[in-house]
Amino acid sequence: MTVLTLEQASQIVDAGLARAAELKFRPMTIAVLDAGGHLVAFKRQDRSGILRPEIAQGKAWGALGMGHGGRDLARRAVEAPAFYAAIAATSQGRVIPVGGGVLIRDADGEIIGAAGASGDHPDNDEACAVYGIEQVGLVADGGHGPGAPK
Repeated sequence: MTVLTLEQASQIVDAGLARAAELKFRPMTIAVLDAGGHLVAFKRQDRSGILRPEIAQGKAWGALGMGHGGRDLARRAVEAPAFYAAIAATSQGRVIPVGGGVLIRDADGEIIGAAGASGDHPDNDEACAVYGIEQVGLVADGGHGPGAPK
């Protein structure tokens, strides 16, 4: 299994934030976790909201913990709200089932981490996380499934 490196995680964050600035999104925060759910890299743009660090990490942690990208988790939360309320309670609020939580897969499709982005609309958050992941040659899975159209 491939291991997500600090260099890769840092590049994911930097590329995602650069993309947010390029597209003139609201100030963004991006967190990258390894496969064990440990924070590897994190940055927030100037004027990013005070809850954005927790939201970005919660999006990544939820995707990683559930094995599905945030977009898929959001759909599932609508279909099974009681289950996701229980997940939120069990995780002490750490699971945030919203777009912007993106699994990081290696070339073989194995989950090696997750990125969470927060600051703009969930679709824009996801786009920045996906962009950062793809810039380092890894596979982004925001809930569409690997290789599916974004």
